[in-house]
Amino acid sequence: MTVTASGLLPRTVYDVAIVGAGVVGCAIARRLARHADLRIALVEAQDDVGQGTSKANTAILHTGFDAVPGSLEARLVREGSRQLALYAAESGIPVEPVGALLVAWDETQLAALPGLAEKAERNAYADARELGPAELYAREPHLGPGALGALHIPGESIICPWTTTLAYATQAVRHGVDLHLNSRVEKVGREGGVHRLGTTRGPLRARRLVNAAGLHADTLDRRLGHDDFAVTPRRGQLLVFDKFARALVHHILLPVPTALGKGVLVAPTVYGNVLLGPTAENLRDKHATGSTADALSRLREQGRRILPDLLDEEVTAVYAGLRAATEHEDYRILAHPEQATVTVGGIRSTGLTASLAIADHVTALLADTGLELTPPRDLTPIHMPNLGEAFPRPYQRPELIAQDPEYGTLVCHCERVSRGEIRDALTSTIAPHTVDGLRRRTRARSGRCQGFHCGAAVRALFEGARG
Repeated sequence: MTVTASGLLPRTVYDVAIVGAGVVGCAIARRLARHADLRIALVEAQDDVGQGTSKANTAILHTGFDAVPGSLEARLVREGSRQLALYAAESGIPVEPVGALLVAWDETQLAALPGLAEKAERNAYADARELGPAELYAREPHLGPGALGALHIPGESIICPWTTTLAYATQAVRHGVDLHLNSRVEKVGREGGVHRLGTTRGPLRARRLVNAAGLHADTLDRRLGHDDFAVTPRRGQLLVFDKFARALVHHILLPVPTALGKGVLVAPTVYGNVLLGPTAENLRDKHATGSTADALSRLREQGRRILPDLLDEEVTAVYAGLRAATEHEDYRILAHPEQATVTVGGIRSTGLTASLAIADHVTALLADTGLELTPPRDLTPIHMPNLGEAFPRPYQRPELIAQDPEYGTLVCHCERVSRGEIRDALTSTIAPHTVDGLRRRTRARSGRCQGFHCGAAVRALFEGARG
């Protein structure tokens, strides 16, 4: 297994190079790793997997009930949801089936609920059910006044997006995929049936190319001579409320969706917090992940209507992510057989849910370009560290602590992260290259003090492991 973050890239001619190690790129790498004879490169511009849109996902495992019926996205979300639920159970990725409520706050929204239920039926989701105000408030007693009803979607779940991406990448690397970090693709060319990628760490060659570059997929697509779509970064800012707020909400609370997206939601997280957001701001800058006072103020106003008591709780963190929105309603997954390339563009927030199905779809498209695929092998299962509050954490497992006392020695007290968990992350297959990367693997420094108390100790462990 190979993970590189510095030095020149190998002179190997790969069978397939995947550009972009977000949740979709990592899922594709994992899927291709099932074919033992293929040489696969997963090429990432940043210093970790899941560093772009994937790390700032709203962390919902969707049913696909509200996708455009008949679209590629609808099919892949529906298939991917089932696959990811099974994979999460096998791999230890925390998932909580909390269900969702689309809340109607006026007569127009209430009138839209039957149509949304019918849309869910067309998307092969038959469990949607309208609720009157009495049942709605019985389910969510802290909901703001004035709600007229809701559509209940019991199949919606919350999931850990950090662990999902890392699980795919870890399994891919353990089965022979070469992960090359800090390798931004700046040039592309093709000669003699071989793609030559000019990266910040030197050239990389591959017979076939998968463009899973997320926000930059349109840029790479144009370098390949295509103009199928344009990515307009859509910023979503979110507020993360302290764990004391968790008792206020029992479902994912969704608004009736608009053309700009699913709108502002209130949702529990598997880490025990509550999210409020996201905004939907179309921008030009693909690096504009900062938060703004105006947007956060508007979020608070919307949150006060949805769940008034939430605004009395402490805000633990603020973050923003950019979604790869395009001018098309559907995913832009396109094969170019004459070039031996597949483009995976326009993958929005549903990409986490659809990731495994997208990987299957892309693998089939690669086969259509002439890639010879031997019968797939089963991958050795992996079990990821649990970051979810609904399942036993190491500090709660006396039998584990008896075997290794490091799991009973807390470093981050807000999030109950032990020295053993930090040690394991720092020596894992894909070890973090930054303290932020360590946070996504353990939750250390994610709590209410944001590292004020544990930051020095966490950094000392991190630096010690790096020598």
